[in-house]
Amino acid sequence: MADVTSRLTKQEKVLLLRLLGSKNISLLYKGSLHGFNINTFHYICNRQGPTVAVAYNASGYIFGGFTTQSYSSSGAYLNDDKAFLFRLKGKENESSPIKIPVKLAQEAVYDNSEYGPYFGAGSLIMLSENKAAVATNPNIASYTFQAEELHGNDQVLTECEVYRIEDIGDIMEIPWRKIGWTAGVKENLMEEIRNYKPYLNTVPQFRALILGPIGAGKSSFFNSINSTFRGYVTSQAIAGSDSRSVTKQFRNYQIKNGRDGNHLPIIFCDTMGLEEKQEAGLEIEEVPNILKGHVPDRYQFISSSTIQPNAPGYVRNPTLKDRIHCVVFVIDGSKVEILPENLVAKLREIRRKANLLDVPQLVILTKVDEISSFLEEDISYVYRSKPVEKQMQLTAERLGIPLSQIVPVKNYSSELDIRFDVDILILMAVRQILRLAESFLDNIPLDQYSDSELYK
Repeated sequence: MADVTSRLTKQEKVLLLRLLGSKNISLLYKGSLHGFNINTFHYICNRQGPTVAVAYNASGYIFGGFTTQSYSSSGAYLNDDKAFLFRLKGKENESSPIKIPVKLAQEAVYDNSEYGPYFGAGSLIMLSENKAAVATNPNIASYTFQAEELHGNDQVLTECEVYRIEDIGDIMEIPWRKIGWTAGVKENLMEEIRNYKPYLNTVPQFRALILGPIGAGKSSFFNSINSTFRGYVTSQAIAGSDSRSVTKQFRNYQIKNGRDGNHLPIIFCDTMGLEEKQEAGLEIEEVPNILKGHVPDRYQFISSSTIQPNAPGYVRNPTLKDRIHCVVFVIDGSKVEILPENLVAKLREIRRKANLLDVPQLVILTKVDEISSFLEEDISYVYRSKPVEKQMQLTAERLGIPLSQIVPVKNYSSELDIRFDVDILILMAVRQILRLAESFLDNIPLDQYSDSELYK
């Protein structure tokens, strides 16, 4: 029904979705509209699959219960080891959500046509006696809780809503990569990057080559790093969307620590984007020239042609500092499964050429906030998101690269101000680039250099 609207605020809905591990719910039943009636509840909510019942009282509490099982008025208990009770909102000093998991799965839910949403063997009964009320018994073994904590001992309802869960299990309880999401963690990462120094005298700064399909966000990735260290959203590299590559030149970009600070120990090299068509976008045979350090800053790429020794600025005898020390592939994380095979083949060929030159590689998955709706509100759930993990594993399979060399980020695109959670992912990506670049130096044969030339 078009006029059935949720009472949940946007933030309350986000909190509920996190508890459910879902990204979408649909409102089925609303007591104030349909009537606080048990028969109506079953008529609307039976055979709907997983549901969550949400109760509201005048004391400001929002609480309820969730089950993966479908109501059917069977008159039996439903076995559900995923069921739980919850409090989404309590009194002012108890505003944090709580989750009360089922203790006896075989008594998780009582599915009876004479009762509304009924959890445990009487732990929580909604629409009690066909009224806008709940009945609770915290002394039953099905669920362990305190009535005061769950609903503030206010059992009269101002509203009761039941939602169908559109998807379930998208959010893991335990993240598969553990990260601290605090301002302190961000500052520690920034300090580590600021103070990093390559251990060879001949390489004052590492050089990272950014490659990727057009529209994946390679220039935006550099701009996002720059924004993090400037303290505000800025744009130095040309970024945008087009059917052809926005970047036309080979560009070297340095990043300052703040507007007037020293340069960071890394130079980012931007190129033309990769395109699906042959003889379009960056020429694959140009990549070895870039990796070896022959291509000068601001070199204008020529379609279907590679740089020649007689080109202006051509670096005939590149030194170790001129070479590329890490290749960074930037891929749109929301489109990995539809990445054209021709592009995948180009990316794999570039990996092969980089491997021949012992250049390590990292994949940056951008736009991960478009993979899961949770991440639109809170990017810190990135390593608890099953859809993101799936996209990362798919990337590893399609490109033939270890999962440990894939990191997700969100670029600054529509924001006007920086966010520390976005910054943390960006900084972790930069730190990983530095670490991989150092492994490039580890593979260089150093017996031709003296210790004074190499080591600081």
